[in-house]
Amino acid sequence: MVSTNGSNGLHGTSHGNAKDVAYRDPAVYAEYEKKWIELPQDAKTWLERAQDVADVLALDASARDQENKSPRAEIALLKHAGLLKILGPKKYGGGEQPWSVGYKVIRKVAEADGSIGMLLGYHLLWSTTANVVGTEEQADRYQELITTNNYFIGGAVNPRDNDLKITIQDDGLVFNGFKHFNTGGVISDLTVLEGDFNGTGDHIFAFVPTDQAGIQFGHDWKNIGLRLTESGSVKIENVSVPWADALGWDVQLQKPDPKVLGIPFASLLLPTIQLVFSNFYLGIALGAQQFASKYTLKGTRAWPYGGDNKDRATDEFYILERYGNFHAHLRAAVSLADSAGEQANKIYATYSGNLETRSKLTARERGELAEWVASTKVVTTDTGLRVTAGVFEVTGAKATSQKVGLDRFWRDIRTHTLHDPVAYKNRELGRFQLLDEVPEVTWYT
Repeated sequence: MVSTNGSNGLHGTSHGNAKDVAYRDPAVYAEYEKKWIELPQDAKTWLERAQDVADVLALDASARDQENKSPRAEIALLKHAGLLKILGPKKYGGGEQPWSVGYKVIRKVAEADGSIGMLLGYHLLWSTTANVVGTEEQADRYQELITTNNYFIGGAVNPRDNDLKITIQDDGLVFNGFKHFNTGGVISDLTVLEGDFNGTGDHIFAFVPTDQAGIQFGHDWKNIGLRLTESGSVKIENVSVPWADALGWDVQLQKPDPKVLGIPFASLLLPTIQLVFSNFYLGIALGAQQFASKYTLKGTRAWPYGGDNKDRATDEFYILERYGNFHAHLRAAVSLADSAGEQANKIYATYSGNLETRSKLTARERGELAEWVASTKVVTTDTGLRVTAGVFEVTGAKATSQKVGLDRFWRDIRTHTLHDPVAYKNRELGRFQLLDEVPEVTWYT
């Protein structure tokens, strides 16, 4: 069973096989450990704390993106700020905020640094996994473990790689296999594993300590965007898990507990994380707009050969028109994302808790939430790609310089929006509109 006596924060932990990987010293953010002693107490102050973190990250976001070092320091900053605890129960030292506030915090951090916003978003999903697919005892146990220790959670849960296999060994389980992608594992305290049990097609989620010989990271994340997310491959070799840690499984029968996993509530992880995606897409796009606006005010020159010459770029019709259009579409996307977050709040507030309460969520209600989320995914993808590419049209040729760093916003959003084809979200919404069909539950819906 995962120990509850782990170290607090990054100090004294080696994080899997990451000992020799280049990283920034977490001491660069040491001052914030003393500055942010108390957790925020309400939604307003949580968002203010997120803004404080974003302001710190924005100072050197472009330089850190180019350095491409493992983000141990940035995770330390999130820990100092308490952002990892925002959804955790107050009785264990958490903020006990609803998902809608968590989504806004993810968005705010992503405005400054898409990689760190993404890592925060995935952590919040994985840290609450047992609340959705675990027993009541497991949910409480892991909330205490994660929140009390201020742990950062990574995940080796890539559904397209179905080669992580689970077998029985002695009185427990053993995970073996490979994932082409994991998120945040290298700098995590615990990792969520997911695999196929004994060839049955039944899947098991389990938390395991990251710092063990059986978890070997490939350190092969060399993609164009989200460079600081440590999203490369991982090999899992003979990682042992006691039956008691198999989330939502009946230990005696060694089968999924139908009261836990056989109900629509257990599939809420999927729309919940899809809305995580939308919010860091939106944050990245908002960040691009803000960054570009500052650049235009200081560095963009008016075009002298248009026949309607202006002295300042800020008087140019085409520049004003583009910024106005970006602003309108981003404002609409924010409104939609906030509305979807409120729908998620309603579901969790109504049906979280004991198993009897969870069992009352219907497939229709779950499906309608999924369509709010799908709508948000479509709009934030389309708008985010358009804005992050389009800002170059209103900043000018000099803005393509690597030292400016404007390209990181497009690279980040382009990288993750390929996670699963948004075309299928459009089709799904079309069936909802025309045929009144809620989507079938899948790993991506």
